[in-house]
Parts: sequence; C-alpha cells; structure tokens
Amino acid sequence: MQRKAPNGWIILDKPVDLGSTQAVAAVKRNLREAGYGKGVKVGHGGTLDPLATGVLPIALGEATKLCGRMLDASKAYAFTVQFGSETDTLDLEGAIVAHSEVRPSRAGLEAVLPRFTGPIEQVPPVYSALMVDGRRAYDLARAGEEVTLKSRAVTIHALRLIEAEGAADALEAATFEVHVSKGTYIRSLARDIALALGTRGHVTMLRRVKAGPFGLSEAISLDKLNEVGKGAPLENVLLPLEAGLVDIPALDLDPDQARAVRQGRVLTGLPQTQGLYWARAGIVPVALVELSGGSLSVVRGFNLSDVAE
Repeated sequence: MQRKAPNGWIILDKPVDLGSTQAVAAVKRNLREAGYGKGVKVGHGGTLDPLATGVLPIALGEATKLCGRMLDASKAYAFTVQFGSETDTLDLEGAIVAHSEVRPSRAGLEAVLPRFTGPIEQVPPVYSALMVDGRRAYDLARAGEEVTLKSRAVTIHALRLIEAEGAADALEAATFEVHVSKGTYIRSLARDIALALGTRGHVTMLRRVKAGPFGLSEAISLDKLNEVGKGAPLENVLLPLEAGLVDIPALDLDPDQARAVRQGRVLTGLPQTQGLYWARAGIVPVALVELSGGSLSVVRGFNLSDVAE
C-alpha cells in the first residue's frame, strides 16, 4: 500500500562531489524505497556547487511552493582562499590560468575586507549556470568560447576572517565566514579579495552553514537520508512545512477565514500591520499571505486542508 505523500523539508548536509540535482534524486529514490511512490513533488532551495558542502534545503510536497522564496533567502558560508594562483573555475576543479608571487599580510587582508562589506558589484564566474544567449555560461566556457558576464549588485551583510595560514606578512591561505544576499558568488568574492591584495586566489573549501532559516543543526548526512529507504521513519529527518516560514510572523485564522483564504478570497478589516505572513488554522498552514491596508491576499496557498484542524 502506497503511503500518503509527505509535506515538509529535508535539510541535507551535502557532501563533496554530489550535485544539487543528484541530491534531489537521492531523496526521491529513498522515498520510493520507503513506499511513497513516484508522485511526491521534490525540489531544492538553492544550488550548491559539487565541490561545496553544507546546508541544502530539499522541499517535499506542498513545501515545494516555497522553493522560490528559499532561493531568494540570504545564505551564510565558510570558505578558504588559497593565494598565489587563480583557476578558470575559481575553485579546485579548474585549471590554473594566472600566478602571482605576492602573498598578502594579515594586516593588509583585514584592511581590504570593509571594501567587500555592504552593497557591492561583482562579476559572476564564467563557470556558472547563468544563461548567455540561451546557453549556460559553463557550457560555453567548456566549449572554449569567450564568455563575458555583466557585473551584478549583491549585498555582503557580514564578512570576517576566522583563520590565516602562513607568516603574518606572507599568508598562503585564509578562511572566512560570510553572510550574503541571493545571487552572490563566493568564488567571485574570493577572486576579488585576492585581486584587491595585488595577488591571485581561488577557493579551496566552501561550506554553506545557513540557507534562509535552516542551519547545520537541522542538517542530516547522506547516510542518515539513506536509512529512510531502508525502513527508518521519514519523521526522523522531515521538518514541517512551516519550518521554512519561521522568519515571518504567523497569522491565526478562524474556520470561516481559513475557508475563505483556501478559496482565494480577499479578507478585509484585519488589524495586523502590513507585510508578509503565513496564515494557519490551528496548527495547519493555510497560505502565504500579504496584508496591506487591512486586506489580506493570498500569495501561495497550501493544499493541506485534509489534515485535521
């Protein structure tokens, strides 16, 4: 007998060399093996490079309606920059394309970091999934074609040095923690920090420690995920849909209001301040809603009305 389709989040601590699409496929496979069938909707909340590790939110069922919001959320990373060489991919995967004998001092490094805090402009890596004339930039780069990408505005909310390797006046590498807006490329940030120091650099370690409201404390290993396919309860690794909404306030609805919202009708005369809310009936999420001028409109509805209220 096929089990009822789940709704919620699996937060995977993605290992090296596993792509985000492969991670989604691993979740689907484990769900099939656990008896949930092939019809469960699964999506991820923000791509991670294969060489990167860390927090990868994977949405199941109705939670997939929040994937776009998760993509737009800020992220936090730890990353290491190796000084002295730059690769075409700006990480360990690529071929070295530039050398420098310059090694920055710790004082010099700390002095340039304020330049990379707040709103900045950065040029994405040519090895990225951005579209150029209908083709992925990385496909063009791998084909040997010249790729020119425009700079984009991003925000670095916080950036700090947490470890430096080498002599104080000649660092070989440095590790940072950073909190960034959507669309920020850590590989580009590493390249630009090195260039500001008069040298070259590339990323040798990249770990996402937070994505939206999800951190490493909620993340599970691939081995833990694979236990689900072998009979372990899915509840051991599944977070509820509303776990992806903890950064916005909840709005409690009475049964008549909940019915109206499920039907997509606009509610009026509400006293709450304007903004984004997640509406609930009891403990059941009903919709992501926008409140303005006392009127509530539905942004995304959740089909969870079959859950007892």
